[in-house]
Amino acid sequence: MIIQLFKKYQAIIAYLFFGGLTTLINIGVFAILNPFMNYQVANVSAWFISVLFAYITNKLWVFSSKTAGFSEFVKEISSFFFFRILSLIMDILIMWVGVSLLHANPLLTKIVDNVVVVVANYFFSKLFIFNSKQGN
Repeated sequence: MIIQLFKKYQAIIAYLFFGGLTTLINIGVFAILNPFMNYQVANVSAWFISVLFAYITNKLWVFSSKTAGFSEFVKEISSFFFFRILSLIMDILIMWVGVSLLHANPLLTKIVDNVVVVVANYFFSKLFIFNSKQGN
């Protein structure tokens, strides 16, 4: 029964695991860069590095996506980055509201921000990016 449950929710479990690692990378890079630059520059830099990691792990281990040829790969990665740019906009807005308007701690704001972004990214990936690869 446990094996059946694991298989049923394998994609969600893998997404949460790799999403957790992606979040740690995002927050870690932000924490390292933030003292040396504007918080939004540190935020976008952390986003870029973590999105590269997320694409690779989502493609290989979360959604087991196979692309047949270069053009299909370009379409998939373009779609992935398009939706991640949408979540980057959410990310930038949450950081702006938290840090600039509410004067909250940037790192704490970044952690809260990542919870919202991870949930949005899962639905973007599941519904729009990797869905045809799973036969959903």
